[in-house]
Amino acid sequence: MQRIATTVRLNRSVLQFDEAANERLERYLAESASLLEGDPDPQEILGDLEQAVADQCTRRMHAGQTLVTLAELEPALEEIGSVQAPGNGSTSPYPPHEASPRVLQQISEGAVISGVCLGLARYFRLDVTLLRVISVLLLLGTGGAMVLVYLGLMLLMPYAPLQPGGTPLRWLPAKCRAFMEFLRVKLGVDRPGKIPATPHRFQ
Repeated sequence: MQRIATTVRLNRSVLQFDEAANERLERYLAESASLLEGDPDPQEILGDLEQAVADQCTRRMHAGQTLVTLAELEPALEEIGSVQAPGNGSTSPYPPHEASPRVLQQISEGAVISGVCLGLARYFRLDVTLLRVISVLLLLGTGGAMVLVYLGLMLLMPYAPLQPGGTPLRWLPAKCRAFMEFLRVKLGVDRPGKIPATPHRFQ
């Protein structure tokens, strides 16, 4: 039976959800909005919450997957948790290990090459698909000069920690991560032991 897909805009990201996942998402966002009643700036918090959901779902989708299901959404919502009502602590929708979501890092989970575009998309709160399309157009329009820019970003941008129990890395992102971590140590960008060893989680 063909699944019914619903296109949902989450802050600056656009994803497709199947019927069950869309209903679960709507309940989660409605409950979050209710908890934020009385907050001086609920829209900003809800926007960050939507972006966090989009980021977490994208990181859990495997190669070629276009539809978010409960298999991706439920662990994403569990990772994010619920917002706190005003006066009950932090309302940040980001997990504790992401205390500063505005850190420019490469994100290996869900990456196509190394995770540069995913990292830039999260940092600037952009749709990663749009950013990838722009990158390809720049690559074609600059005669390959964009490759040097991408390689430079691969070297300069550190990697975000891998999520415990997350989606196994694709072959190319895993190889890029291992090589760039090795190269950053050799060039003195990072000290030996500063970067945790990359788990061998291949898809």
